[in-house]
Amino acid sequence: MRRNTALGLIFAVSFGLPAYAAEPDGPDSLISRSDAVRIAIQDKLAAKPAKRESVRTALVDYYAFPDRKLLWVDDNGLIERSKGVMAEIGKADDYGLRASDYKLPDVDGFNPLDGSATDWLADTEIRISNAVLDYSNDARGGRLDPQRLSKNLDPTLALPNPAEVLESIAIRSDPAAYLRSFQPDQPQFEALRKKLIELRGGASPEPEQPEIVTIPEGPTLKLGLKHPQVALLRTRLEVPGQDGADETVFDQDVLEAVRRFQSEHGTAPDGLVGAGTRRILNNPSGARQARGTGNIDVILANMERWRWLPDDLGPFYVMANIPEFTLQVFEEGKVIHTARVVIGKPNTQTAVFSDEMEEIVFNPYWNVPTSIKANEIAPYLQAGGGFFGGGWDTSVLRRHNLRIRGHSGRNIDPDSVDWSRVDVRTLELYQPPGPGNVLGTMKFVFPNKHDIYMHDTTQKHLFANAVRAESHGCVRVQNPDRFAQLLLKRDQGWSPVNVTAAVQGRDDNHIALQQKVPVHMTYFTVTVDEDGSLSTFRDLYGHDARMIAALNGSPMAYGHPAPEIVAIEGRPRGRARKRDFSSDFTRTLFGF
Repeated sequence: MRRNTALGLIFAVSFGLPAYAAEPDGPDSLISRSDAVRIAIQDKLAAKPAKRESVRTALVDYYAFPDRKLLWVDDNGLIERSKGVMAEIGKADDYGLRASDYKLPDVDGFNPLDGSATDWLADTEIRISNAVLDYSNDARGGRLDPQRLSKNLDPTLALPNPAEVLESIAIRSDPAAYLRSFQPDQPQFEALRKKLIELRGGASPEPEQPEIVTIPEGPTLKLGLKHPQVALLRTRLEVPGQDGADETVFDQDVLEAVRRFQSEHGTAPDGLVGAGTRRILNNPSGARQARGTGNIDVILANMERWRWLPDDLGPFYVMANIPEFTLQVFEEGKVIHTARVVIGKPNTQTAVFSDEMEEIVFNPYWNVPTSIKANEIAPYLQAGGGFFGGGWDTSVLRRHNLRIRGHSGRNIDPDSVDWSRVDVRTLELYQPPGPGNVLGTMKFVFPNKHDIYMHDTTQKHLFANAVRAESHGCVRVQNPDRFAQLLLKRDQGWSPVNVTAAVQGRDDNHIALQQKVPVHMTYFTVTVDEDGSLSTFRDLYGHDARMIAALNGSPMAYGHPAPEIVAIEGRPRGRARKRDFSSDFTRTLFGF
């Protein structure tokens, strides 16, 4: 038996695979070059395992069986399908990956008469197969481990099975198109891809610029002003007038539209239309292009996060974009509802993940989280005089209508507790439904390990702020009744009257959705608008900074503070400030 054949047999047996050989007792002339290449592949795979165990197993399994054809080479070198795949991998940079990460063979290195021809063919087959498996994995988001960057980056990655990739690509008439299909099939990803090519100096065509209504020079337009230019402003910002109302009056709807436009274009959202805002209104592309030009790393980080989303977002789903402070509902790819949201502070972040909404609860109870018990309530129990003379003050619980439920299910008088012996974290604290309940009149539940949900709020004034990072991680939704009515109308045929009745009805009313609704908590700091310009949003939690460092080969240490977070907090890190609980508690407790 030839030496290589023997090694191939030993290799196969060592992995518990059937041991095939090409006429092992026959003359060498009966062993075709393809058989020899397959044997050499087995030898090489045994000598140099792949970096991922799943890839190693897939390659070993595929090439162990002689009835499975070689994918990329034949006796004469590279076959046509391999050239298409290599060309596709060579365009990886256009999709936010790096072509240099995939070690492809030298196409000019084959000489069929050379004594090393069999080795070259085996190496080439392995290299292209490895590149295909690595590319498909990277295209679906496998380059980074999000949880190593932050515990709050928690997407459910749907990475392709290497064995299935090999089996599928083997039978595809267009393997390059199959490989390309692993890239996200979402309009925003494609728009970012084109913008990336453009910023790198590629030949992406300039988008056709739509005609826009211009606002001529004039007085500063502001709330309450009546002026003919306000009608132009309404048209420019697509703000319809109320029935019978004067369209030349700058009302609250116009104010909100102006503030939203200013925030999206990186200017102070003061709601005043002066010379600066006029310039941006009349040339939005130039203003945003100036801020976006050269920011390739940020685009790459955002493209990477698109890979983390499910390949199919669903025909009807909710997407909340954390840096944008905005929630949108999509149906068949179209936005049918938009609302402002308040999200977590930089030190109590809203996590990035996907799950499914299962129910809406009207007039909910609020069960106080352990973190708030320890950080916001416990300090209040340290001052004053208690029943046991221990020096605590339980009035904070009464002021905020917080109750303590014992193991028997009955409420406990807080003044009867010896707080010097009891850890508040071990007690069940809750706030019953009512006008002061921090969850408002409803909450939207999509169970997850982060205990994050959406809900109404008593602090509705915060929706007017440009930066709305004020909560302990949950998401407060503006106009939650409209959100609930939209969801329940589709699910159960509810009308606004049904929602109003539920709000005015019994406490803790759980309405289970008949069809669960996908919810995607996202973190996109750059988006491409319809006119091809970029809108950018602040990197509130530093995820861009960490991902850019990781993609460039130098990941930040877990929990490393990002410059953006320091800037938002407005003070250097180091010694903690002495907290003024008399003012802080109201902000934090009601900022859940």
